[in-house]
Amino acid sequence: MSTQSVHCLRPVALRLPPGTPAAPSFQRRHTLPASEFRCLTPEDAASVFEIEREAFISVSGVCPLDLDEIRHFLTLCPELSLGWFEEGQLVAFIIGSLWDEERLTQESLTLHRPGGHTAHLHVLAVHRACRQQGKGSILLWRYLYHLGGRPALRRAVLMCEDALVPFYERFGFHTMGPCTVTVGPLTFTELQCSLRGHASMSRNSC
Repeated sequence: MSTQSVHCLRPVALRLPPGTPAAPSFQRRHTLPASEFRCLTPEDAASVFEIEREAFISVSGVCPLDLDEIRHFLTLCPELSLGWFEEGQLVAFIIGSLWDEERLTQESLTLHRPGGHTAHLHVLAVHRACRQQGKGSILLWRYLYHLGGRPALRRAVLMCEDALVPFYERFGFHTMGPCTVTVGPLTFTELQCSLRGHASMSRNSC
């Protein structure tokens, strides 16, 4: 749930084929890629939660997912997550799961329905040091392309506070109306986006 503006996709550092020695002028003191997009794993859960907690607690007082729920989704459906790493450090992420009903319900906050054709985006967050740089927009574009490469998925859904609706509308999301899900005193608008037409970016697939 970020209010980043849309920017062109950043280039990702090229990698030499396995076994190919790097030319002396291109040798680096470390092997971490400058920028990498990949699906998350349970081992990333602590870094994910640290970013999420800082991003949401100060604003709404609650996190979309607690640490156990993050581990739960990254164990059951890591392919529905995407993390942006710079020099090996997580700077932004999205976590999703599958859902099999037309609208979100309270159960959708914690369940993964393997037979579902809908990707439910639980959370998008950017590290505090990397905000106002367009990273949320870039990551969301890449995530939608990633989902578009999965034939079984028909749409993506999410819920957000009213102030964030215009941000998601830039990416093809359309308002479905008030969401029945509430978190404490917070209420949300539910949005959906068709995944047809979102081409898969194979170089960033997980």
